[in-house]
Amino acid sequence: MRLVLLASLISSSLALQLPFKVPFFQKAFSVEDDDSVHDTPRIAIIGAGAAGSSAAFWISKAQERFGVNVEIDVYERSSYVGGRSTTVYPHDDPSLPPVELGASIYVQSNKNMVKAAEAFNLSTKSFTDEEGSFGIWDGEQVIVQASGSWWDTLKLVWRYGVMSPRRVDSTVQDTVKQFLTLYSPQAPKWDNITDLAASFGWADAIQNTASDFFKSKGVSEQYIYEVLESSTRVNYAQNIDKIHALEGTVSMAADKATSIKDGNWRVFENFLNHSKATVYLNTSVHGVSQTTSSSRPWLVTSDKGSTRYRGVILAAPFHQTGIKLPSALSSQIPEQPYVHLHVTLLTTSSPHMSSEYLNMAPNTKPPSMLLTTWNGARQGLKAPEFNSISYHGKINEDEWVVKIFSMEAVEDEWLNSMFDGNVSWVYRKEWDAYPVLPPTTEFPPVKLDTGFYYVNAFEPFISTMETETIAARNVVDLLLNEQFRSSICGSRISASEQDIKKTSDDGFVFGWDC
Repeated sequence: MRLVLLASLISSSLALQLPFKVPFFQKAFSVEDDDSVHDTPRIAIIGAGAAGSSAAFWISKAQERFGVNVEIDVYERSSYVGGRSTTVYPHDDPSLPPVELGASIYVQSNKNMVKAAEAFNLSTKSFTDEEGSFGIWDGEQVIVQASGSWWDTLKLVWRYGVMSPRRVDSTVQDTVKQFLTLYSPQAPKWDNITDLAASFGWADAIQNTASDFFKSKGVSEQYIYEVLESSTRVNYAQNIDKIHALEGTVSMAADKATSIKDGNWRVFENFLNHSKATVYLNTSVHGVSQTTSSSRPWLVTSDKGSTRYRGVILAAPFHQTGIKLPSALSSQIPEQPYVHLHVTLLTTSSPHMSSEYLNMAPNTKPPSMLLTTWNGARQGLKAPEFNSISYHGKINEDEWVVKIFSMEAVEDEWLNSMFDGNVSWVYRKEWDAYPVLPPTTEFPPVKLDTGFYYVNAFEPFISTMETETIAARNVVDLLLNEQFRSSICGSRISASEQDIKKTSDDGFVFGWDC
């Protein structure tokens, strides 16, 4: 008997949507103050992460296929491309394999990432077959440990039963099946995310906590507050009784976890290279205002000056940008809190965590991946000091690289206790890593005004690298339809009968294929 969900959880625990200084490009800036200077319509994209880079890529698809006459400028305040996806070299040594500091994996159902890896000939690595064990820590003891053996599986069945994992897996598969329609020729276009959720049958999932939602599915509380919570805590740094059920379900969907060997940011670099957009790195946008021009109604003011645009795509969390917008626009975007996460990378000569620290029996080998539950803290016991600790393989004969997610900084003394004093290199980073995701029925509008679109309106709904590329595709289709009477796949905005037949082809991915 095999607990598919628990196996998926091991892969899922590597996921995180999260810059490192990546050498890139920047072209000369040209400021335009008069419509007569340049006749070609221009689109400004603010942000060069997953959302902004893919928006540029989708526009380029319309340019290639249907001759949509438009130029693209991408503004990025950082010195690199990729947003919350970046890599770090252990010991700052480029000869060693890079390690994802942020967005670690994508999965088989993430078809844009899968397609991009193939199209750009990027080498990948799979986490599915990695050897190792996982455990769940409640702050005082390791309450679950498994390595995939039949005996461990039997122990897990004894603890949780068979039906709870099956019910969760069934819910996850139903959600993934509905999600995959976003890649079909009939993929919906939306400007209201609440309506999209309703059309997908996900209204209950966004209105309820993941704990209440899965209880209603007949899943046991022990399984919810141990296994499911360990997944939401590692993937979104939020407890199962605080996060909405749709994102809780997404955190359990980890089929064939994969990453790009050189770093997932390479996908977004290739998106921009392919688009031939002009990319302005180290360039903050200070404000966007409206003009009286009918052909270029939007004025973008940045470090380099001011330029007028036919349309603007905001592809970064608005309240983190410091951009000044007209009140008629900014008032439409509610304040969105983000989880402030501490990420600690380290190298150690210790092959596993300290069994003494974890209160395990002498000569007991701790798991290579330790997830956490808040359930002990709910009962007045000691809270876990971290969200997850995971070994990510050897970097040489004597050292392993380890990643820790935590809500507070982990000090050197604590690290020495956990790894028996054998820590040789430490890298610390703090992020506003993910949106806080409580149950809700309201999301920011996708379209803020004619020619002005907000990709990150989608993030409080589902927050992943992949969904940023999907949200960007939707925004680009809406913008092209509005401004150019076109779309990524031509003038049509809905699928024909011939298009619908393509859904039988598993290789079809809307946007890439038309």
